[in-house]
Amino acid sequence: MSGLRRLRFGFSPCPNDTFAFWAAAHGRLPASFVLEPVLADIEALNERAVTRREPLPVTKLSLPALAAVVDDYAILPSGAALGFGCGPLVVCREAARWHGLDDLAGARVAIPGRHTTAFLLLSVLAPVPPREVVPMRFEQVMPAVARGDCDAGLVIHESRFTYRDHGLRELADLGVSWERATGGPLPLGVIAARRDLDAATFRELGTVLRASVELARREPERPRAFVQQHAQELAADVQRRHIDLYVNDFSVDLGAQGRSAIEALLARGRAAGLLPAGRSPFREDA
Repeated sequence: MSGLRRLRFGFSPCPNDTFAFWAAAHGRLPASFVLEPVLADIEALNERAVTRREPLPVTKLSLPALAAVVDDYAILPSGAALGFGCGPLVVCREAARWHGLDDLAGARVAIPGRHTTAFLLLSVLAPVPPREVVPMRFEQVMPAVARGDCDAGLVIHESRFTYRDHGLRELADLGVSWERATGGPLPLGVIAARRDLDAATFRELGTVLRASVELARREPERPRAFVQQHAQELAADVQRRHIDLYVNDFSVDLGAQGRSAIEALLARGRAAGLLPAGRSPFREDA
């Protein structure tokens, strides 16, 4: 194995990613390359790609980040975070006077990064933009709102299961709003590979990631220690709920419905002037 080509693979330390990619990142699957895991917050991965700072050959990306680098990266068919009932939430303190997205016009809102799909959704769906947005790491959003540093917060990942523990309440579910508007699933993040990889490697990456997701779903106890090692939320039941929600059939293969959902969100963002125009995010030769 030491003589095989090594490809750095960026994904988040969140339970769905560490669960889905444990096998791929630990050499448990046959491949003509070795995937070297690079674990980082999703916005850090987004910024690394967008700024072209030591770009990774394979990386998880939010949809806005993908749109910014679509000439360099194309989506792999497996490994995506996409589905129903998994959208970001806007939360506020229990005693806050806010009642809906309309109220955000006068609010200071904590967001988990400007390149995240969550922020794109807020920008697309809010009738009026917030008075101010404050980017920060996703795990800092709930404490910032609970302390009163921000009026509301945009929460992602396992935070959707724990915000009540911080004395917060849901103001809006952006995923539900998206599903009602489109009738389709919400694409949150995808695994993308550089377009300068040859077609055979690109195809093999898709095969390996699919096998990794399938192994984890079939034998969920095997990735458990890796998940626990990196999770922000240590409660086993929260980790399980997180994995059950975000690792689904779309993670195995996007299929036509998944591809259509990605194209719809990119088109909506481009039409609103929030994303740059660009080519298809898919690579048809692979």
